[in-house]
Amino acid sequence: MQKILKAMEAGGVVVYPTETLYAVGCDATNPDACERVTRIKERPHDMPLPLIIGGVDMLKLVTDSQAAPLFELAKAFWPGPLSILVKALPTLPAQLCDRDGYTSVRFSGHAFASELSRRLRRPIVATSANISGHPPVALPEDLDPELVEMVDEIYVDPPWPRGDKPSTVVRMLGATRLEILREGAVPVKKLCDKGFAVSLLSA
Repeated sequence: MQKILKAMEAGGVVVYPTETLYAVGCDATNPDACERVTRIKERPHDMPLPLIIGGVDMLKLVTDSQAAPLFELAKAFWPGPLSILVKALPTLPAQLCDRDGYTSVRFSGHAFASELSRRLRRPIVATSANISGHPPVALPEDLDPELVEMVDEIYVDPPWPRGDKPSTVVRMLGATRLEILREGAVPVKKLCDKGFAVSLLSA
């Protein structure tokens, strides 16, 4: 943990486990580090980097939104693999935001990932630890050696990610209405069971 934190505080890029998959990330408030993550992954610049925080209280470091439905949705599914689109603070790096100024954030259910953000006292980038177009991984031995060579630190101790699906990504359309941008580890049925009306991403 201390080596990972030290690297991130110095603007470095690290690989670490989340509840779903291994992630490559950095201090999300550092634009140079965010740009380096994008380059390492060969990720298109029109694909914003998603974020992890270490608690619902850290949402204020990502968005000004104080909407009650946002916090109700967060309370229902966090910590866990549900990423919510929120209007990003204007001070956050451009690499985190779509053309409308929104970013994706979740409070990770993985103890190491959430604690990393909490100890750093900032949101952290959490994009899958793979070169774009290659499969994401859940075991340290499956990490791409080329990617490993380009980052500053790696955390490979258990608990390892569960694997299978990435986080589910949603956009709030109203107090109880959600648009699914990507169905993942949180199934649509579970969202519906919590009382949310769900629609798929519009064409």
